[in-house]
Amino acid sequence: MKELFPAKQVMGFVFSLVLTVVALSVALWDMSFELGMTILLVTAFVQAGLQLVVFMHAGESEDKAAIYTNVYYGVFVALITVFGTLLCMIWGYI
Repeated sequence: MKELFPAKQVMGFVFSLVLTVVALSVALWDMSFELGMTILLVTAFVQAGLQLVVFMHAGESEDKAAIYTNVYYGVFVALITVFGTLLCMIWGYI
């Protein structure tokens, strides 16, 4: 019976709830902008990784190297997009 209980998924769900509560506490507590954004960014990336590994089973398939390569590429493109937008719109470089 123990092998039928999805303990990994339940623990992942509980950890996701804890991360959500931590992120929600940023909105409820009066903290500085820098601290709040740091907490939100850290919890967002940890929760995205948790969702990818636990619920989307990224590490359990035969082609996990290809899956992780695609994830790294997606993060790279997202960072280039965000920092390129900041470079053009806020920092004044065109």
